[in-house]
Amino acid sequence: MLYEPGERNATEDELKKRIEESSKNSIFLMFAENEGKVIGFLSASRGHVNRIKHSAYIVIGILKDYRGKGIGKKLYEELETWALNNGIIRLELSVMVNNEQAIKLYEKMGFRIEGIKAKACLVNEVFVDEYYMGKILI
Repeated sequence: MLYEPGERNATEDELKKRIEESSKNSIFLMFAENEGKVIGFLSASRGHVNRIKHSAYIVIGILKDYRGKGIGKKLYEELETWALNNGIIRLELSVMVNNEQAIKLYEKMGFRIEGIKAKACLVNEVFVDEYYMGKILI
């Protein structure tokens, strides 16, 4: 995940606003729950100008204890339905090169590595590269 502890400080009102915006077909936001507890999410933001309105950038997060249980796959299936219903044919994301579990999920879902962003993140005082990945839906 991109955020470090303490950096995600959105207020409840800000989160409500983001959820409301998702109904405008420019943002997809879905949560996975277990016994009333949010255990994962997937968001996608559609390109905001005409030349990239056919694409959406994805962010996903699943709590460690719930990974490898098909939750990410289910979230992606719902995302693809939304994307196709809204004229989005390209999905894209970035992932740290050392996040093997996430890369396997993305490749399983049809994403391909398109490039490398060198020194894209600074984690524990060490620079980490990211893969830029994409998937064409049609």
